Amino acid sequence: MEVILQVVTAAAIVFAAAFLVEPLVLVVCRIFGIYAIVQERKCRVYMMFGKVVGILEEPGLHFLPAKLGLSAFVVNFLGTCYVLDRRLDQEYLRSQPVNSEEGAPMGIGIWYEMWISDPVSYLFKNTDPSGSLRANVSSATVRCLSNMPLAEMLETRHTMSQTVRAEVTDKSQAWGYQLGSVYIRKVHFRDVGMIKQIEEKVVNRLRQVTSAIRQAGANQVSVITSSAEREAAIEFAKAAAIRPATLGQAFQEIAKEPTVSETLFAILETQRILASSARIAMLPSSGVELLSNLLAADSSGARAKV
Repeated sequence: MEVILQVVTAAAIVFAAAFLVEPLVLVVCRIFGIYAIVQERKCRVYMMFGKVVGILEEPGLHFLPAKLGLSAFVVNFLGTCYVLDRRLDQEYLRSQPVNSEEGAPMGIGIWYEMWISDPVSYLFKNTDPSGSLRANVSSATVRCLSNMPLAEMLETRHTMSQTVRAEVTDKSQAWGYQLGSVYIRKVHFRDVGMIKQIEEKVVNRLRQVTSAIRQAGANQVSVITSSAEREAAIEFAKAAAIRPATLGQAFQEIAKEPTVSETLFAILETQRILASSARIAMLPSSGVELLSNLLAADSSGARAKV
């Protein structure tokens, strides 16, 4: 039982010692330059006494004495370690002032991307490589894209982007930067008065086009209407010419049957009388009764007046 307790106690002491000692050992090894860890898209540049003694570009764990020699043990005390970020960076320059060939004041927005390709040139050939690259892109945009025809400036953005990239690439590489994609994102007018004039011209042109479309539609409708009326008049004229012959033929067929003919004409006469607004006077068949009735009506009216 005592042996088991001794073993457990020894294991606990070893575990605690390893848990506490391991980080301390790693820190000491890192301070004395035994190893170094390079993160993804990072770079380490070691300098000592004004000279570059080593560059670590590959991500992972590096054994420094194999890379730097004996300088690895003192570089953290007597030298300097620069950690550079080599990830892709992007920037957008707004409204760079240029003039077209016609003299129109234009503004160009240019977007570009870059990353560190040469760590030593980035550190020691320019005190502000990012600002210098920004200024170089701006000046190249103004220098290369000025005095272009306005139509070409508004339509050929890909060609303009390639022109600016070709102009800036050499300088950027000299400063340790690698220039990636360059793209002209926006081309616009900078003069407010010119913008208003263009808007007025566009509005007037739209009104002219709208009026022309409406007039063309009205003309087309008139042509269609007149054609339809002409065809309808022709058909009505044909019907009017055919109607007497058709009615005469129908009456001839009806006249062969006297009873049917008399009945038909009686019905037609009755319909015409009913359709008219004339007043109908009903008279008895005997004339003597008619005269006596009229006299009686006249005498009664006279007595009523007296």
